[in-house]
Amino acid sequence: MSNLNGWGLTARLISKHFGALGDRVSEAIANFDPETATEADRDRLAATLRETAQKLASARSAFDKEHGDVVRLRELIANDEKAALTLAERLAAGKISEATVSLFCDELEANKARLPVEIQEEADAREYMDELQKIVDALSKQLADFDAAAKKALQELAAAKAQKDLQQLRMERQEQLSSLSSMQTHSTALNALTRRAQSVSNEAAGLRIVADIAQKPLDQAAEINAIRQSVAQADTAGETALQRLQRLSGAKPADAA
Repeated sequence: MSNLNGWGLTARLISKHFGALGDRVSEAIANFDPETATEADRDRLAATLRETAQKLASARSAFDKEHGDVVRLRELIANDEKAALTLAERLAAGKISEATVSLFCDELEANKARLPVEIQEEADAREYMDELQKIVDALSKQLADFDAAAKKALQELAAAKAQKDLQQLRMERQEQLSSLSSMQTHSTALNALTRRAQSVSNEAAGLRIVADIAQKPLDQAAEINAIRQSVAQADTAGETALQRLQRLSGAKPADAA
């Protein structure tokens, strides 16, 4: 992976300490693409991460041991160097044998000679632990990137399905409205009823015209009759009793003299 510092050294350490696992780790880091990976690819990456994390835990324990060995050896050497002054005084006073002093000196020299080795082993353990930490971080990031990409893809899929459902619903409503509109404007039964109503209305209008024509002479005759009656009533309205008797008897009225 290009953004992993010291990848060449890490690859060599992996090959040295991991064997076959080293190849899987190298392949996982170099080839994994969160945007195109499948669920099976993720499972393999997760398995590699778990195995590498176990190696990291062991490496931390190993480093703690190496570091402890260096600390204890340094303390032992420091204490022996202090003790050497006391032993020199006791040897000069004849209070300790040369053999004992020689044995003490051999151990002190051996410890001083071993200290650089212990320090190097501590440094190697730290380097190995640090490189494993980088690998675990890289694998963790890839796994997180995959999960983020998968989550985004699922969200986009859900949004697309929701949009599809919305458009489908709109189409169904449009079809329903179109069907109702078609029934309203193109229904054979409705058109037939409409035409029948218009025909009956036309027939009624025609009959009314005929009736109006036939009624007109009747109305005129009734009007003339009403005029005659009103005139007749007006002529007799002011007659006296004698005039009425004469009118009813058919006699001519007498002269006013």
